[in-house]
Amino acid sequence: MLELLDDLEPKIEKLNEAVKEEAEKRDDCQRLMMVKGVGPVTALAFVLTVGPVARFRNSRALVSYLGLNPSEHSSGGHQRLGHISKQGNQMLRWLLVEVSHVAAQHDAELRRKYQRLKFRRGGSVAQVAVARHLAVRLYWALHQASQTSPPVRTSGSPSSAVVDENPSRL
Repeated sequence: MLELLDDLEPKIEKLNEAVKEEAEKRDDCQRLMMVKGVGPVTALAFVLTVGPVARFRNSRALVSYLGLNPSEHSSGGHQRLGHISKQGNQMLRWLLVEVSHVAAQHDAELRRKYQRLKFRRGGSVAQVAVARHLAVRLYWALHQASQTSPPVRTSGSPSSAVVDENPSRL
């Protein structure tokens, strides 16, 4: 077993290096790695799994896509929320829960959220809640970046602005 481990360590290091290089090439991954606790593996997995963040109309849609939203069993006037739905990508959900440990250690707001929920509901529920909060943060980091970028001209769009940007000429 030790020989197998010795053989695997250089291969794992090589793969980690490749992931780090790819994450450093992408602006969106760089932006996500600024969030405390998020490294190259999580950032690259998030970007590649989620795709263009503009396809989600809000952060709740992303949370639902990842399966971090509560399942619902409601009838009549009673709303019953259950465990998370687990409908999304299992690997990314697992990565977010693992990253939530580190993020909660280094971010005071997440630490308070984790401690409060751990006292009320237990450790595993608190970890998933922090992972959900972290997914929302990552969504907004990518969403704000996509909003600040200039519009991309496609092949069918006019070469100049259709609306006059200088109304003083009227």
